[in-house]
Amino acid sequence: MPLDAAAAPRGLRVVSALATAAALVQVGRLAVFIVAPSAVAFSSVPGSAWELRHSCLSAYAVAAEVVDSHPNVYDDALYSAPQDDPAKPRKPLRIGSFNVDVYEYPPQFLLLPRALRLATPEFLDLRSLWFGLSGLTLLAALVAVARALGPAAGTRALLLSPLVWVALPTLSTLQKGNFQVMAVALSMLAMVCFARRRPAAGGALLAFMTVSKLFPGLLGIYLIARRDWRAVAWSAAFGVAFTAAALLDLGWAPFAAFVDHVPGLLSGQSFPALRNPMAMAINFSIPGLAFKLKLFGVPGMGFGAAKWIGWIYTVIATALVYAVGRRSLRAGERPQVWLAILVLATLRSPFLPQAYAALPPLWLLTLLAARRRPATGDLAALLGGWILLNIYWPLDWPLDPRWLALLSLVPQALTIVLALVALRLEPEPGPVPAPLPAT
Repeated sequence: MPLDAAAAPRGLRVVSALATAAALVQVGRLAVFIVAPSAVAFSSVPGSAWELRHSCLSAYAVAAEVVDSHPNVYDDALYSAPQDDPAKPRKPLRIGSFNVDVYEYPPQFLLLPRALRLATPEFLDLRSLWFGLSGLTLLAALVAVARALGPAAGTRALLLSPLVWVALPTLSTLQKGNFQVMAVALSMLAMVCFARRRPAAGGALLAFMTVSKLFPGLLGIYLIARRDWRAVAWSAAFGVAFTAAALLDLGWAPFAAFVDHVPGLLSGQSFPALRNPMAMAINFSIPGLAFKLKLFGVPGMGFGAAKWIGWIYTVIATALVYAVGRRSLRAGERPQVWLAILVLATLRSPFLPQAYAALPPLWLLTLLAARRRPATGDLAALLGGWILLNIYWPLDWPLDPRWLALLSLVPQALTIVLALVALRLEPEPGPVPAPLPAT
């Protein structure tokens, strides 16, 4: 894709230059902390012990290591201290200076950390490798999606992409090693592959994301609605292949344990964080609204209500995505529709901390802003939205959970608004188009 210098006014270039400089500094600082965990001053939030010690990657590493001898990788005893009280905030085990998180993903996901452990058996080495892979996949996705927008909008999207990197939620997620960065980025790369008539590559990516994280499966509803049967077939075939590979590697026992684990996963009971009022307050998910209401004393709110809200939301989101998939869309609109679908999909989880929720809407904000040549007011609105999505409060900083719940409603509401705006774009008249040709 050739760049279009005329598409970017001076104000946009200034914003991009400042954001790029800040992103290089922040990501560079964070890389120091990743390589040297004792260099706590280089953490994304040095003043928070919880941010310093929390590691989502620790759960992946422990589960990948013990699954051969302890197939029930959902056993809390693998991750929590013996004196842990299920009625109180969790007391985790430790790997070095890091608290061990709990494993909540399907067994198929373990294919990835088990493969990486062959090259990096030590946790700190795996942490560095994971950080690099997460950053590279995000970079590749940002570039690939910008190319799919065309020269003018694509140029603006590239110039705005440093705003995604410099955002505190992005940095925090990269620091913690949560798979959310790769899941969103690789799901978008899958859709780009489909658009370029590379269904095998797209199917492999989307299938692994779906069997690993579940929520990218909502993109499958979009593909079905568009009658893109080659993409659907390749995704289904690779989904079966990854499941078969996991069965051969792990055996049936982890799958049986996952089946038993699913009810608690859907209601939120399997998430120890939901014992903590502060974690309830920063939960961005739609089912999580039940826990926020519980903080304010609303009767009947809790795990049961969250489960029902989740199923109702699932039906609504699925119907909405199917309807969007039947529309005729301009080629340049499709990437933001894909990303909006991922935003809706992530909101289905019973527990979605702000750090992991904010990446898709931050990216979506830049894609929406890239649709036209921005004036001064447009840039001000863009930066205002970016600031609101950066509202962030670590769990160990003192604040009444009810105030934190109200504060977190601001970026949560903006996330929903951005998704709906992206899905309400005016379609071109005519039949549903075929996938984009190769470029």
